[in-house]
Amino acid sequence: MEFTFETLYNTKTMASMARALRKTIRKKHNRRTHVLGWAIAALALLLLLSKGLAFDFRTVVTSAAVLAVVAVLLFEDRINGYAAKKRMLPGTERAVTVFSEKGFISTTGIGRSEWGYDKINMVAETADFFVFIFSANHAQLYDKKNLQGGTAEDFRRFIEAATGKKVQPAA
Repeated sequence: MEFTFETLYNTKTMASMARALRKTIRKKHNRRTHVLGWAIAALALLLLLSKGLAFDFRTVVTSAAVLAVVAVLLFEDRINGYAAKKRMLPGTERAVTVFSEKGFISTTGIGRSEWGYDKINMVAETADFFVFIFSANHAQLYDKKNLQGGTAEDFRRFIEAATGKKVQPAA
């Protein structure tokens, strides 16, 4: 059986990939980071309120720091997706990947890569994508809307059998 995906990598899809990484392989680290970030924001707000809301340099700097921490906590996937998109090589924005029993081949505007299923650390799934996670910092997306050769359910069964790993929800 053969499956083919065509995936466009843009800021939105890269944010989905960042979210999948955060919800799966980076889950413990992310939880600690969020607890620390929210604690810092809460302590900074308490500091502001304990001194009174005088409009001085210290208040402005502390308020700006709290806003920055909260913004990063709320929009981390978008920020990471934007940064990942900026680091992509030109010509890799569109990938066509063919999956077979032996492995999978990804073709972009700059080249072709052959992969074995043994290199996949984890397989995650969102509403729109399958995400192959190779490490905490490297993953690949496969757009379900552009799947040929079967259904998403067919591909899920195929990839679970090929990798020996259960597909993890990353919602």
